[in-house]
Amino acid sequence: MKDATIDYVLRTTWLAVNKMYNEEASKFDSTMATGFALLSIDPENGTPSTSLGPKMGMEATSLSRTLKNMQERGLIERKPNPEDGRGVLIFLTEFGREKRNYSKEKVLTFNETIKANVATEELDSFYKVAEIINNMISNKKIYNKKEHTLK
Repeated sequence: MKDATIDYVLRTTWLAVNKMYNEEASKFDSTMATGFALLSIDPENGTPSTSLGPKMGMEATSLSRTLKNMQERGLIERKPNPEDGRGVLIFLTEFGREKRNYSKEKVLTFNETIKANVATEELDSFYKVAEIINNMISNKKIYNKKEHTLK
Protein backbone atom coordinates (compact mmCIF):
# COMPACT_ATOMS: atom_id res chain seq x y z
CA MET A 1 0.00 0.00 0.00
CA LYS A 2 3.04 2.29 0.35
CA ASP A 3 3.23 2.82 -3.41
CA ALA A 4 -0.47 3.66 -3.73
CA THR A 5 -1.39 7.19 -4.73
CA ILE A 6 -3.40 9.40 -2.39
CA ASP A 7 -6.40 9.39 -4.71
CA TYR A 8 -6.26 5.57 -4.92
CA VAL A 9 -6.40 5.27 -1.13
CA LEU A 10 -9.26 7.80 -0.93
CA ARG A 11 -11.21 6.11 -3.71
CA THR A 12 -10.82 2.52 -2.52
CA THR A 13 -11.57 3.49 1.07
CA TRP A 14 -14.69 5.40 0.04
CA LEU A 15 -15.81 2.50 -2.17
CA ALA A 16 -15.41 0.12 0.78
CA VAL A 17 -17.43 2.44 3.06
CA ASN A 18 -20.06 2.87 0.34
CA LYS A 19 -20.32 -0.91 -0.14
CA MET A 20 -20.55 -1.47 3.63
CA TYR A 21 -23.40 1.05 4.01
CA ASN A 22 -25.23 -0.29 0.95
CA GLU A 23 -24.98 -3.86 2.25
CA GLU A 24 -26.38 -2.75 5.59
CA ALA A 25 -29.12 -0.66 3.96
CA SER A 26 -30.11 -3.51 1.62
CA LYS A 27 -31.17 -5.54 4.67
CA PHE A 28 -33.99 -3.00 4.96
CA ASP A 29 -34.68 -2.58 1.23
CA SER A 30 -32.84 0.72 1.13
CA THR A 31 -29.62 2.31 -0.15
CA MET A 32 -26.84 4.43 1.25
CA ALA A 33 -28.06 7.38 -0.86
CA THR A 34 -31.49 7.14 0.76
CA GLY A 35 -29.96 6.97 4.24
CA PHE A 36 -27.72 9.94 3.49
CA ALA A 37 -30.72 11.92 2.20
CA LEU A 38 -32.71 11.06 5.33
CA LEU A 39 -29.85 12.38 7.47
CA SER A 40 -29.58 15.55 5.37
CA ILE A 41 -33.23 16.54 5.77
CA ASP A 42 -34.03 18.72 8.78
CA PRO A 43 -36.40 16.52 10.80
CA GLU A 44 -38.24 19.50 12.32
CA ASN A 45 -38.43 22.19 9.63
CA GLY A 46 -37.88 20.28 6.43
CA THR A 47 -35.23 21.21 3.90
CA PRO A 48 -35.50 23.11 0.61
CA SER A 49 -35.04 20.63 -2.22
CA THR A 50 -32.54 22.99 -3.91
CA SER A 51 -30.18 22.87 -0.93
CA LEU A 52 -30.13 19.07 -0.65
CA GLY A 53 -27.97 18.46 -3.72
CA PRO A 54 -25.08 20.69 -2.64
CA LYS A 55 -25.42 19.49 0.96
CA MET A 56 -25.10 15.87 -0.15
CA GLY A 57 -22.67 16.43 -3.02
CA MET A 58 -25.14 14.83 -5.45
CA GLU A 59 -25.98 15.78 -9.00
CA ALA A 60 -29.54 17.03 -9.57
CA THR A 61 -30.52 14.00 -11.67
CA SER A 62 -29.38 11.48 -9.07
CA LEU A 63 -30.96 13.46 -6.25
CA SER A 64 -34.24 13.78 -8.15
CA ARG A 65 -34.33 9.99 -8.68
CA THR A 66 -33.53 9.37 -5.01
CA LEU A 67 -36.22 11.79 -3.79
CA LYS A 68 -38.81 10.31 -6.16
CA ASN A 69 -38.04 6.84 -4.84
CA MET A 70 -38.19 8.10 -1.23
CA GLN A 71 -41.56 9.72 -1.84
CA GLU A 72 -42.93 6.54 -3.45
CA ARG A 73 -41.78 4.57 -0.40
CA GLY A 74 -43.49 7.01 1.97
CA LEU A 75 -40.29 8.34 3.54
CA ILE A 76 -40.76 11.98 2.55
CA GLU A 77 -43.40 14.41 1.43
CA ARG A 78 -43.00 17.57 -0.62
CA LYS A 79 -44.71 20.81 0.37
CA PRO A 80 -44.60 24.26 -1.22
CA ASN A 81 -42.06 26.56 0.41
CA PRO A 82 -44.07 29.39 2.04
CA GLU A 83 -41.06 31.74 1.77
CA ASP A 84 -40.41 30.98 -1.91
CA GLY A 85 -43.45 30.15 -4.03
CA ARG A 86 -41.30 28.47 -6.66
CA GLY A 87 -39.51 26.21 -4.18
CA VAL A 88 -40.40 22.97 -2.47
CA LEU A 89 -39.60 21.84 1.06
CA ILE A 90 -38.86 18.19 1.74
CA PHE A 91 -40.26 16.82 5.00
CA LEU A 92 -39.80 13.45 6.62
CA THR A 93 -42.88 11.35 7.24
CA GLU A 94 -43.19 9.35 10.45
CA PHE A 95 -41.84 6.35 8.53
CA GLY A 96 -39.01 8.56 7.24
CA ARG A 97 -38.15 9.61 10.78
CA GLU A 98 -37.95 5.96 11.84
CA LYS A 99 -35.61 5.17 8.94
CA ARG A 100 -33.61 8.33 9.66
CA ASN A 101 -33.03 7.13 13.22
CA TYR A 102 -31.89 3.78 11.88
CA SER A 103 -29.48 5.48 9.44
CA LYS A 104 -28.17 7.73 12.21
CA GLU A 105 -27.54 4.70 14.43
CA LYS A 106 -25.54 3.00 11.65
CA VAL A 107 -23.40 6.10 11.01
CA LEU A 108 -22.74 6.57 14.73
CA THR A 109 -21.81 2.89 15.08
CA PHE A 110 -19.32 3.25 12.22
CA ASN A 111 -17.83 6.40 13.77
CA GLU A 112 -17.59 4.95 17.27
CA THR A 113 -15.99 1.75 15.96
CA ILE A 114 -13.35 3.69 14.03
CA LYS A 115 -12.68 5.94 17.05
CA ALA A 116 -12.25 2.88 19.26
CA ASN A 117 -9.66 1.42 16.87
CA VAL A 118 -7.69 4.50 15.76
CA ALA A 119 -5.61 6.67 18.06
CA THR A 120 -6.95 10.19 18.59
CA GLU A 121 -3.79 11.75 17.15
CA GLU A 122 -4.07 9.64 14.01
CA LEU A 123 -7.74 10.55 13.60
CA ASP A 124 -6.92 14.24 14.11
CA SER A 125 -4.25 13.94 11.40
CA PHE A 126 -6.77 12.24 9.08
CA TYR A 127 -9.25 15.11 9.55
CA LYS A 128 -6.51 17.69 9.01
CA VAL A 129 -5.30 16.05 5.79
CA ALA A 130 -8.89 15.71 4.52
CA GLU A 131 -9.50 19.39 5.23
CA ILE A 132 -6.31 20.39 3.39
CA ILE A 133 -7.28 18.27 0.37
CA ASN A 134 -10.81 19.72 0.31
CA ASN A 135 -9.51 23.29 0.62
CA MET A 136 -6.95 22.78 -2.13
CA ILE A 137 -9.61 21.38 -4.45
CA SER A 138 -12.16 24.08 -3.56
CA ASN A 139 -9.60 26.82 -4.12
CA LYS A 140 -8.37 25.24 -7.36
CA LYS A 141 -4.84 24.92 -6.05
CA ILE A 142 -4.03 21.62 -7.74
CA TYR A 143 -4.43 22.01 -11.49
CA ASN A 144 -4.29 25.80 -11.72
CA LYS A 145 -0.83 26.05 -10.20
CA LYS A 146 2.60 25.76 -11.78
CA GLU A 147 4.00 24.41 -8.55
CA HIS A 148 2.26 21.80 -6.42
CA THR A 149 3.96 22.38 -3.10
CA LEU A 150 2.94 24.48 -0.13
CA LYS A 151 5.03 27.56 0.57
